[in-house]
Amino acid sequence: MPTIEPNVPTAQPRVPTRKPRARIAAIGAAFALAAATPVAAYAALEDPPAAASGAVDRGKPYVETRLFFGTERPDGGPPVTEKQFLAFVDRQITPRFPAGLTIHDGRGQWRDQHGTIERERSYEVILLYPTSEAPTQDPRIERIRTAYERQYAQESVARADTPARVDF
Repeated sequence: MPTIEPNVPTAQPRVPTRKPRARIAAIGAAFALAAATPVAAYAALEDPPAAASGAVDRGKPYVETRLFFGTERPDGGPPVTEKQFLAFVDRQITPRFPAGLTIHDGRGQWRDQHGTIERERSYEVILLYPTSEAPTQDPRIERIRTAYERQYAQESVARADTPARVDF
């Protein structure tokens, strides 16, 4: 008995959207941007986003820095407690940012250096400071990150900087 082959449409060959040279140039540009000096990074923060259509242009140019602190220890030690974290804030962050900050409780996940997805309780600290102070604040923020990583055996404290317009 002859076999009947089903009429299955064949996939169309994929047409590359970029030529290899264009792809290499795009990757090279990405590396060049990533290697930009802090001065260039701060210059980008000096132009806060334009106000939405019809919105009032209010406030002054600021930087919003968000720091993400995990509480699980990769070395297997006990998690960082809320009391320990708040003591860290009192000793390390408040003296460097006495004008104020915001803390959010959270749940986070990330892939550790061994490729394992780690889920943990976390804290997000939000810092606001004038754009003109960014070069001065950067080393202070980096000292906070380093202190937490060392004190609580963390692989990393994530940091996100964005331009903002702030009015108090």
